[in-house]
This record gives sequence, structure tokens and C-alpha cells, in this order.
Amino acid sequence: MDAIDITVLRALHAWRQAGQAALLITVVKTWGSSPRPVGAMLALRVGAEMVGSVSGGCIEDDLFDRFKDIETTPSTTVVRYGVTAEEANRFGLPCGGTIELMVERNPCAERLEQLLEYLDGGALVRRTVDCETGDVQLTVVNKYAPLFLDDQQLAMYIGPRWRMLLIGAGVLARYLAAIAQSTGFTVTVCDPRPEHTFSWNESEVPLLRCMPDDAVTAFRPDPSSCVVTLSHDPKLDDLAIIEALQSPAFYVGAIGSRQNNEARRARLIEHFEIEKETMQRLHGPIGLFIDSKTPAEIAVSIMAEIIAIKNGVILEPAMQISVGKLKKSSLSAADLV
Repeated sequence: MDAIDITVLRALHAWRQAGQAALLITVVKTWGSSPRPVGAMLALRVGAEMVGSVSGGCIEDDLFDRFKDIETTPSTTVVRYGVTAEEANRFGLPCGGTIELMVERNPCAERLEQLLEYLDGGALVRRTVDCETGDVQLTVVNKYAPLFLDDQQLAMYIGPRWRMLLIGAGVLARYLAAIAQSTGFTVTVCDPRPEHTFSWNESEVPLLRCMPDDAVTAFRPDPSSCVVTLSHDPKLDDLAIIEALQSPAFYVGAIGSRQNNEARRARLIEHFEIEKETMQRLHGPIGLFIDSKTPAEIAVSIMAEIIAIKNGVILEPAMQISVGKLKKSSLSAADLV
């Protein structure tokens, strides 16, 4: 789930707990281009305010006006925008875009509170809505599945679909964890070195003080997980990489220069018998080339690469750190001639 969804649910819970009329609006289907993905949510306090987004803005305005009076609104209803070219143009939808929304009237405050407690505890939750009565059932699950809607029920999965394990609790880990959390990742950090973890804020990001290979095993990477080593200590980074490369994690990356990464690959192949085909899964130097200098910029670079791979983007060679730096150095040398 996106980080904004938590904000949506917290606002909705506060309104309903105070007895205020409110709607939960969820994107349940899209055709063609659409501004927001399936599962995106909007909370609307009737006649007052909105939190979240289901489009670029115009649909939200129409929903605000349409549901100023919800006394006669069913417990759940489905609304569709962009069926005609005229309507798509009116609401600012991309060419050919159509969006279908599930509107829930006055969701139960107790169920919202229970959902937030589950999410705060790091659980993945299946939220099932009875399309006739609006009743909600919550079930903690171990595996994510796409949103499902038919005439009887809406079932959507809310929680930490995307997970990140960072090895090394340095300043770069702090920036990367913050950016990852803002993009919907649940982050865990591992570092057995007390001098590096003394001031770590465990209330913001959980910290494991075990050895990195044990941390990867406990983390149990799945296809929605990534493992990133940032310690600059081969004894720590190599242990995590060896374990992570055997997992289905969608991204395994290691910080370091081109020279350090080449040495690491050779070392793991020679001494730990990692096959060359497996080693191809290791990203490094990590990040996209934006000529980053500071820890914050480097974190942006790394997160950009992780998001691109998560979203199935094919990265051109020129976007890679090693290629970008080599090209820049060549251009700089040419300027001196």
C-alpha cells in the first residue's frame, strides 16, 4: 500500500469516531490510462474536506459535490467516470481512461480502529466488504493478492506488500529508510556493531542486532522484498548478499565503487561458489546516475533504481552508476584537451 493510504484511514477513523458523516472511496477498476492505481483511496468528510486521491483532482471535486447529502446513499455503491470521450475530457482523464470507484457510506469506526491496529503492528490485512450491507470483515494474511470485486463483495489487501532490509545503520540508511517508508515500503535495518546503532531510533525503523545472514533468514525475502547492503564492511555485506541471492527477493544490491563491486563479485564466485548466473542478480554500484554527492542524494538515487525495477522499468545502460560516471569522466577529460 502507499504511505498516503495510512493517512486516509487515520483521517476517516477520526471523523467516524467523532460521529461525522464520511465516505471511503476506493479505485476498484481502471481501463486504459488512469491517474491513480487500483486500490488507491480517498476519504471524504461530507460537505467539509477530503484526504487522499483517486484521480488528478477533477473527479474528487465532482465526488465532493455529488455526495453532499448521503442520507439516501446506499451502504455501498459503484461510480464510473470516463465512459465517454466527453466525460473523460471533462474530468481530466488521460485519453481513453476510465475509472470505477467503490463508495462506502459511513464505514464502521470500530472496524477502522481494528484495521489501523493491525497495520501499526506490521500485518497484511484482507479487508472484505459486503456489497449489500456494507459490513466489513478483517483477516490477517501472509500473502498479498490483487483487489477483487464482484456483485457480492469487495476484497482488498492492505498492508506492507513491499518490504526492505538494510544492512548497516549509518547515515545513508537513515535517509534511505525514510524515503522507502514514504513510498510504501516497510523497512527493517540490521547492524551488529553497537558503535553504529547507539543512536538509532527503533520507534521509527526496527533494528536487528544479529549477524546479517541470520537477519536475511529471519526476514524471509519474498518477491515483494529487497535487500540492500550499506555497511561498507565485506564481512557483513557479503554474508547478507550470499543469503539474499538464494531468495526470491526482487532486488539485491550492494553499495561500493565499481572496483569494490568487481572485487566482491570475484570473491563470492571464487570463495563461496556463487554461480555467475546467480551473481548477475546482484546490483552494484547501486542507484541511478544523478551525480549524487550527499547521503540524501545517494539515497534518492538508490530508491529510484529500486522503484524502477519494482515497476518493471527496463533501465538503459546510460542510467547505471558505472556507465554514467565513466561517461562523465570521459567528457571532463575531453574538456581539458
